[in-house]
Amino acid sequence: MTAPLAVPPRVLTVAGSDSGGGAGIQADLKTMLALGTHGMSVLTAVTAQNSLGVQGAWELPAEAVRAQYRSVVDDIGVQAVKTGMLASAVLVDTVAGLLAETDAPVVVDPVGISKHGDALLAAEALDSVRERLLPVATVATPNLDEVTQLTGLTVTDEPGMRRAAAAMLSYGPRWVVVKGGHLPGEAVDLLTDGSEEHWLRAPRHDNRHTHGTGCTLASAIACGLARGQDVPTAVRAAKAYVTGAIAAGFALGGGIGPVDHGWASRTR
Repeated sequence: MTAPLAVPPRVLTVAGSDSGGGAGIQADLKTMLALGTHGMSVLTAVTAQNSLGVQGAWELPAEAVRAQYRSVVDDIGVQAVKTGMLASAVLVDTVAGLLAETDAPVVVDPVGISKHGDALLAAEALDSVRERLLPVATVATPNLDEVTQLTGLTVTDEPGMRRAAAAMLSYGPRWVVVKGGHLPGEAVDLLTDGSEEHWLRAPRHDNRHTHGTGCTLASAIACGLARGQDVPTAVRAAKAYVTGAIAAGFALGGGIGPVDHGWASRTR
Protein backbone atom coordinates (compact mmCIF):
# COMPACT_ATOMS: atom_id res chain seq x y z
CA MET A 1 0.00 0.00 0.00
CA THR A 2 1.41 3.39 -0.99
CA ALA A 3 2.03 5.79 1.88
CA PRO A 4 0.20 9.13 1.58
CA LEU A 5 2.30 11.97 0.25
CA ALA A 6 3.20 14.77 2.63
CA VAL A 7 1.15 17.93 2.13
CA PRO A 8 3.36 20.88 1.22
CA PRO A 9 3.07 24.12 3.17
CA ARG A 10 -0.01 26.08 2.10
CA VAL A 11 0.39 29.73 1.11
CA LEU A 12 -2.43 32.06 0.09
CA THR A 13 -2.03 35.12 -2.12
CA VAL A 14 -4.65 37.87 -2.04
CA ALA A 15 -3.87 40.02 -5.07
CA GLY A 16 -4.74 41.13 -8.58
CA SER A 17 -4.30 39.30 -11.87
CA ASP A 18 -1.60 40.31 -14.35
CA SER A 19 -2.75 39.11 -17.77
CA GLY A 20 0.85 39.23 -19.02
CA GLY A 21 1.89 36.69 -16.37
CA GLY A 22 4.83 38.63 -14.96
CA ALA A 23 3.46 40.00 -11.69
CA GLY A 24 0.40 39.72 -9.46
CA ILE A 25 -1.34 36.42 -8.78
CA GLN A 26 0.55 34.76 -11.62
CA ALA A 27 3.98 35.67 -10.23
CA ASP A 28 2.89 34.68 -6.73
CA LEU A 29 1.75 31.20 -7.74
CA LYS A 30 4.87 30.60 -9.86
CA THR A 31 7.04 31.56 -6.89
CA MET A 32 5.09 29.31 -4.54
CA LEU A 33 5.46 26.35 -6.90
CA ALA A 34 9.17 27.01 -7.41
CA LEU A 35 9.72 27.08 -3.65
CA GLY A 36 7.88 23.86 -2.95
CA THR A 37 4.68 25.16 -1.42
CA HIS A 38 1.02 24.81 -2.40
CA GLY A 39 -0.19 28.17 -3.66
CA MET A 40 -3.81 29.29 -3.39
CA SER A 41 -5.38 32.55 -4.51
CA VAL A 42 -7.99 35.17 -3.74
CA LEU A 43 -8.43 37.41 -6.76
CA THR A 44 -9.06 41.08 -5.92
CA ALA A 45 -8.84 42.71 -9.34
CA VAL A 46 -8.33 41.95 -13.01
CA THR A 47 -5.89 43.98 -15.06
CA ALA A 48 -5.32 44.21 -18.79
CA GLN A 49 -1.55 44.33 -18.67
CA ASN A 50 1.46 43.55 -20.82
CA SER A 51 5.15 44.42 -21.05
CA LEU A 52 4.30 48.04 -21.90
CA GLY A 53 2.02 48.85 -18.98
CA VAL A 54 -1.48 48.53 -17.56
CA GLN A 55 -4.22 49.22 -20.06
CA GLY A 56 -7.14 48.71 -17.67
CA ALA A 57 -8.07 47.49 -14.19
CA TRP A 58 -11.34 46.28 -12.67
CA GLU A 59 -11.73 45.41 -9.00
CA LEU A 60 -13.94 42.59 -7.77
CA PRO A 61 -16.81 43.16 -5.31
CA ALA A 62 -15.93 42.85 -1.65
CA GLU A 63 -18.34 39.93 -1.25
CA ALA A 64 -16.49 38.00 -3.98
CA VAL A 65 -13.15 38.58 -2.24
CA ARG A 66 -14.59 37.58 1.13
CA ALA A 67 -16.17 34.41 -0.30
CA GLN A 68 -12.94 33.31 -1.97
CA TYR A 69 -10.98 33.86 1.23
CA ARG A 70 -13.40 32.01 3.49
CA SER A 71 -13.70 29.17 0.98
CA VAL A 72 -9.95 28.53 1.08
CA VAL A 73 -9.16 29.26 4.72
CA ASP A 74 -12.14 27.48 6.27
CA ASP A 75 -11.57 24.22 4.38
CA ILE A 76 -7.92 23.97 3.34
CA GLY A 77 -6.29 26.28 5.86
CA VAL A 78 -3.19 28.41 5.40
CA GLN A 79 0.27 28.62 6.91
CA ALA A 80 1.05 32.07 5.49
CA VAL A 81 -0.79 34.79 3.58
CA LYS A 82 0.63 37.34 1.14
CA THR A 83 -1.28 40.43 -0.02
CA GLY A 84 -0.64 42.45 -3.16
CA MET A 85 -2.90 44.71 -5.24
CA LEU A 86 -6.02 45.56 -3.23
CA ALA A 87 -7.16 48.48 -5.41
CA SER A 88 -9.62 50.32 -3.12
CA ALA A 89 -10.35 51.28 0.48
CA VAL A 90 -13.29 48.87 0.55
CA LEU A 91 -11.09 45.94 -0.44
CA VAL A 92 -8.27 46.97 1.90
CA ASP A 93 -10.73 47.09 4.81
CA THR A 94 -12.30 43.78 3.79
CA VAL A 95 -8.98 41.96 3.53
CA ALA A 96 -7.60 43.51 6.72
CA GLY A 97 -10.62 42.26 8.63
CA LEU A 98 -10.18 38.74 7.25
CA LEU A 99 -6.47 38.70 8.06
CA ALA A 100 -7.12 39.81 11.64
CA GLU A 101 -9.17 36.63 12.12
CA THR A 102 -6.53 34.31 10.60
CA ASP A 103 -3.87 32.63 12.71
CA ALA A 104 -1.01 32.75 10.19
CA PRO A 105 1.86 35.11 9.38
CA VAL A 106 1.00 37.83 6.88
CA VAL A 107 3.30 39.46 4.32
CA VAL A 108 1.91 42.78 3.08
CA ASP A 109 3.25 44.10 -0.21
CA PRO A 110 1.59 47.55 -0.21
CA VAL A 111 1.22 47.69 -3.98
CA GLY A 112 0.48 51.23 -5.10
CA ILE A 113 2.25 51.75 -8.41
CA SER A 114 3.12 49.29 -11.19
CA LYS A 115 6.59 48.85 -12.68
CA HIS A 116 5.46 51.19 -15.48
CA GLY A 117 4.16 53.90 -13.14
CA ASP A 118 0.47 52.98 -13.34
CA ALA A 119 -1.62 53.55 -10.20
CA LEU A 120 -2.87 50.27 -8.68
CA LEU A 121 -4.31 51.68 -5.45
CA ALA A 122 -6.84 54.46 -5.10
CA ALA A 123 -5.48 57.50 -3.27
CA GLU A 124 -8.31 57.36 -0.75
CA ALA A 125 -7.23 53.83 0.23
CA LEU A 126 -3.90 54.95 1.70
CA ASP A 127 -5.40 55.66 5.12
CA SER A 128 -6.91 52.17 5.17
CA VAL A 129 -3.52 50.67 4.35
CA ARG A 130 -1.90 52.61 7.19
CA GLU A 131 -4.65 52.10 9.77
CA ARG A 132 -6.08 48.66 8.95
CA LEU A 133 -3.71 46.60 6.79
CA LEU A 134 -0.21 47.37 8.07
CA PRO A 135 -1.14 46.69 11.73
CA VAL A 136 -1.90 43.04 10.87
CA ALA A 137 1.32 42.52 8.89
CA THR A 138 4.08 40.24 10.11
CA VAL A 139 6.28 41.74 7.40
CA ALA A 140 5.63 44.74 5.13
CA THR A 141 7.68 45.06 1.93
CA PRO A 142 7.39 48.58 0.46
CA ASN A 143 9.58 49.83 -2.36
CA LEU A 144 10.77 53.44 -2.27
CA ASP A 145 7.82 54.77 -4.29
CA GLU A 146 5.41 53.08 -1.88
CA VAL A 147 7.35 54.48 1.08
CA THR A 148 6.78 57.96 -0.33
CA GLN A 149 3.08 57.25 -0.92
CA LEU A 150 2.55 56.04 2.64
CA THR A 151 4.92 58.23 4.68
CA GLY A 152 5.68 61.29 2.55
CA LEU A 153 9.41 60.57 2.83
CA THR A 154 11.65 60.65 -0.24
CA VAL A 155 14.54 58.21 0.11
CA THR A 156 17.80 58.88 -1.72
CA ASP A 157 20.36 56.96 0.37
CA GLU A 158 20.79 54.30 3.03
CA PRO A 159 20.26 56.63 6.03
CA GLY A 160 16.99 57.58 4.37
CA MET A 161 16.04 53.92 4.23
CA ARG A 162 16.50 53.71 8.00
CA ARG A 163 14.20 56.72 8.50
CA ALA A 164 11.67 55.21 6.12
CA ALA A 165 11.70 51.92 8.00
CA ALA A 166 11.00 53.71 11.29
CA ALA A 167 8.10 55.57 9.70
CA MET A 168 6.64 52.35 8.28
CA LEU A 169 7.00 50.55 11.62
CA SER A 170 5.00 53.31 13.27
CA TYR A 171 1.94 51.99 11.39
CA GLY A 172 2.15 48.66 13.19
CA PRO A 173 3.83 45.89 11.16
CA ARG A 174 6.15 43.70 13.21
CA TRP A 175 8.90 43.86 10.59
CA VAL A 176 9.50 45.97 7.51
CA VAL A 177 11.67 45.40 4.45
CA VAL A 178 12.46 48.72 2.77
CA LYS A 179 13.50 47.75 -0.74
CA GLY A 180 16.30 49.93 -2.08
CA GLY A 181 16.42 48.57 -5.59
CA HIS A 182 15.70 52.01 -7.07
CA LEU A 183 18.87 53.48 -5.55
CA PRO A 184 22.15 53.46 -7.51
CA GLY A 185 24.84 50.91 -6.73
CA GLU A 186 24.31 47.41 -5.39
CA ALA A 187 20.78 46.21 -4.69
CA VAL A 188 20.32 46.79 -0.96
CA ASP A 189 17.28 46.15 1.23
CA LEU A 190 16.84 46.96 4.91
CA LEU A 191 15.00 44.50 7.17
CA THR A 192 14.24 45.72 10.67
CA ASP A 193 11.79 45.36 13.53
CA GLY A 194 12.99 48.56 15.16
CA SER A 195 15.46 46.83 17.47
CA GLU A 196 17.62 44.81 15.07
CA GLU A 197 18.73 45.63 11.53
CA HIS A 198 19.69 43.39 8.65
CA TRP A 199 21.18 45.03 5.55
CA LEU A 200 20.72 42.63 2.65
CA ARG A 201 23.01 43.29 -0.29
CA ALA A 202 23.25 41.68 -3.72
CA PRO A 203 25.03 42.55 -6.95
CA ARG A 204 23.00 44.59 -9.41
CA HIS A 205 22.42 42.66 -12.62
CA ASP A 206 22.46 44.51 -15.93
CA ASN A 207 19.00 43.31 -16.94
CA ARG A 208 16.01 45.59 -17.55
CA HIS A 209 13.55 42.68 -17.44
CA THR A 210 12.49 42.95 -13.81
CA HIS A 211 8.69 42.89 -13.98
CA GLY A 212 7.27 41.17 -10.89
CA THR A 213 10.19 41.58 -8.49
CA GLY A 214 8.09 42.97 -5.64
CA CYS A 215 5.39 40.31 -5.90
CA THR A 216 8.04 37.63 -6.14
CA LEU A 217 9.97 38.78 -3.08
CA ALA A 218 6.87 39.04 -0.89
CA SER A 219 5.62 35.63 -2.00
CA ALA A 220 9.02 34.06 -1.38
CA ILE A 221 9.05 35.51 2.15
CA ALA A 222 5.59 34.04 2.75
CA CYS A 223 6.85 30.64 1.57
CA GLY A 224 9.67 30.76 4.11
CA LEU A 225 7.33 31.73 6.92
CA ALA A 226 4.96 28.92 5.95
CA ARG A 227 7.89 26.53 6.37
CA GLY A 228 8.39 27.77 9.93
CA GLN A 229 11.41 29.97 9.28
CA ASP A 230 11.91 33.09 11.38
CA VAL A 231 11.56 36.42 9.59
CA PRO A 232 15.29 37.16 8.99
CA THR A 233 15.87 33.66 7.61
CA ALA A 234 12.81 33.84 5.34
CA VAL A 235 13.76 37.28 4.03
CA ARG A 236 17.38 36.32 3.32
CA ALA A 237 16.27 33.24 1.39
CA ALA A 238 13.70 35.28 -0.52
CA LYS A 239 16.33 37.89 -1.40
CA ALA A 240 18.58 35.15 -2.82
CA TYR A 241 15.71 33.67 -4.83
CA VAL A 242 14.60 36.97 -6.35
CA THR A 243 18.20 37.95 -7.14
CA GLY A 244 18.53 34.78 -9.21
CA ALA A 245 15.17 35.44 -10.86
CA ILE A 246 16.26 38.97 -11.83
CA ALA A 247 19.52 37.71 -13.28
CA ALA A 248 17.55 35.28 -15.46
CA GLY A 249 14.80 37.75 -16.46
CA PHE A 250 13.90 37.61 -20.13
CA ALA A 251 12.38 39.78 -22.84
CA LEU A 252 8.69 39.49 -23.68
CA GLY A 253 6.80 41.90 -25.93
CA GLY A 254 8.09 45.38 -26.60
CA GLY A 255 8.70 46.58 -23.04
CA ILE A 256 9.90 45.25 -19.69
CA GLY A 257 9.94 41.46 -19.46
CA PRO A 258 9.45 39.35 -16.34
CA VAL A 259 11.87 37.82 -13.90
CA ASP A 260 12.32 34.07 -14.35
CA HIS A 261 10.55 32.28 -11.52
CA GLY A 262 11.87 28.90 -12.62
CA TRP A 263 15.52 29.94 -12.83
CA ALA A 264 16.76 27.53 -10.18
CA SER A 265 15.38 24.43 -11.91
CA ARG A 266 16.94 25.54 -15.21
CA THR A 267 20.42 25.87 -13.70
CA ARG A 268 20.64 22.27 -12.49
